[in-house]
Amino acid sequence: MLDTVLGKLARQHDPNVLVGFDHADDAGVYQIAPELALVQTVDFFTPIVDDPYTFGQIAATNSLSDVYAMGGKPVTAMALVCFPEKADVEILERILAGGLSKMIEAGCTVVGGHSIRDEETKFGYSVTGLIDPKRVLANQGARPGDALILTKALGTGVISTAIKKGVAREEWIEGAVASMTTLNKKAAEVIGSKNYEVHALTDITGFGLVGHAREMALASSVGMSLFADRVPLLPGALECARAGHIPGGLKANREFAECVVGYEREISQELQALLFDPQTAGGLFISVASDQAAQLQEELENSGIPAAQIGEVRPTARPLIAIC
Repeated sequence: MLDTVLGKLARQHDPNVLVGFDHADDAGVYQIAPELALVQTVDFFTPIVDDPYTFGQIAATNSLSDVYAMGGKPVTAMALVCFPEKADVEILERILAGGLSKMIEAGCTVVGGHSIRDEETKFGYSVTGLIDPKRVLANQGARPGDALILTKALGTGVISTAIKKGVAREEWIEGAVASMTTLNKKAAEVIGSKNYEVHALTDITGFGLVGHAREMALASSVGMSLFADRVPLLPGALECARAGHIPGGLKANREFAECVVGYEREISQELQALLFDPQTAGGLFISVASDQAAQLQEELENSGIPAAQIGEVRPTARPLIAIC
């Protein structure tokens, strides 16, 4: 909705804007010195788990992710709070404490924030990071022949829906929470630690795997093949999809993006659905030179980061995204 409205307005022409909203990238990048640029992002949402502290952790992890997805280092954050007037303020304290724990882990300083009264609780952060302008990793730049690596399993959307319905098993909840509270910090550090030829980078969040793959493909003027049986799934994700615990965001993602998808073989309806599942604090989606993919995947795994090579980039064609 925001992209549609912003696209109708006159665009500002500022040469210091290195990444704006032209290609639906993860964050804005603004150059402030020859070797220094700001990375700016904002994200907030309603609770997706019952525990306030855990919700705060998830919200912080999700907000920080877009800075890591640009190759940046988060340095400051401001809290965004919507909270009911008659609710227990101790709940808000627990939410903020959970968020702060992840900000401390990220080395990101909370410098303030803004709150309003609202009937529904919402929480998140605006985050500012730093980056070398020559090392910005946008969702534009994927090249035919690249390998596509994903660093977290899918399924937080359907499992969160099952949690809200009170039908999620404890092991499903534990797996989803562990994923949603794991920072992409270490993965970003591995990617930037050596001269890996990473041509494009994004994180998988609200638009789901196919939605974000679509954005990268269109921004890079390429096509993609995704190998369905290699896509990692959280414990319980298939069961939740099979039981019909489908979030509204998944349906919206599918209605919007499935027009660019071609199924090259028979794939179960449950797995098809999960390819569009909106993720919270999802993993990084990496387009890397194919001859370096195995080494990068191995280094990620040796650092304790789950990583799977789930596809490859090909010249643009129809369908834009082939599910193989």
